[in-house]
Amino acid sequence: MPEGDTVYQAAQRLHRALAGRILTQTDFRVPAYATVDLSGQRMDEVVSRGKHLLMHVGDHTIHSHLKMEGSWEVYPPDGRWRHPGYQARAVLRTAEAQAVGFQLGVLEVLPRDREDDVVGHLGPDLLGPDWDAGEALRRLAEHPDVPVAVALLDQRNLAGLGNVYANELCFLRGMLPTRPVREADLAAAVDLGHRLITANRDRSVRVTTGDTRRGRNTWVYGRRGQPCRRCGTRIQSSSLGRTELEERVTYFCPVCQA
Repeated sequence: MPEGDTVYQAAQRLHRALAGRILTQTDFRVPAYATVDLSGQRMDEVVSRGKHLLMHVGDHTIHSHLKMEGSWEVYPPDGRWRHPGYQARAVLRTAEAQAVGFQLGVLEVLPRDREDDVVGHLGPDLLGPDWDAGEALRRLAEHPDVPVAVALLDQRNLAGLGNVYANELCFLRGMLPTRPVREADLAAAVDLGHRLITANRDRSVRVTTGDTRRGRNTWVYGRRGQPCRRCGTRIQSSSLGRTELEERVTYFCPVCQA
C-alpha cells in the first residue's frame, strides 16, 4: 500500500494537470456512481489526506484510495493509456489533459460537506498544512500496550506512514517493532517520521539512509537475510498487525534493535 509521500506526489501531479480547469467529460466506472456526471464543472483543487486523494469539484468531492494496486495517471487529451481499459475506474477529461484512475481500491463521489465521513477519522496528516505532532502523540499514547510498529501504521493515530516508514523508524530509534507503545520514545519517533516523510515527498525514490544509490536507500525494509548496515548481523523478519487480516511483514536487526 502506498506511503503518504507517494499519495502526496500523485495529488501534486493531478493538481497541476486539472486544477482551475473545466471538466469536459467524467466517466466513473463503478456501479454506484456510473450515472454521475460532473462535466461542465471546475476542478478547484486536488489534495492528499494521509493516504487518501480528494478532488474538489464544485460542491462535490471525488474520494479515492489507491490500496495495493491503484494509480492515477495523467495523459495528453488524445494520449494512449499504459494500462488496459478494463482496469480504469475513473476518467476525468479537460481540454488540456485526461486523468485516469486505474485499479483504485476505493472510488466514491460525495457532497463536499460530507468529506469528513470518509477522512474525518484520520489522525494528523504528516504532510498536511495542519500537521499537529502533539495530537499525534496524544492518540498514540492512548494505546500503551499496542506494538509500536502497529501504532505507527494506524492511520487513526497519524496519517501517512506505511510499512516502509514504520520499519525504518523502529530501526533508527533502536526499538523492535514489537516494543509496546508505553516503552517507546514516541516524541522522537514522531519527530523523525515527520522529518523523513517530508524529506522524501518530492523524491522519485524513497530514501531513509541518506544514500540515494540503488539498493542502499533503506536500513532494514525488504532486506531479510542481508547484513545490517551498522553491525553486520543478518536482518530478520516477522509478521505483525492488529488482526491477522492486517498483518504486515516487519524487518529488524536483532542486535541494533534491542
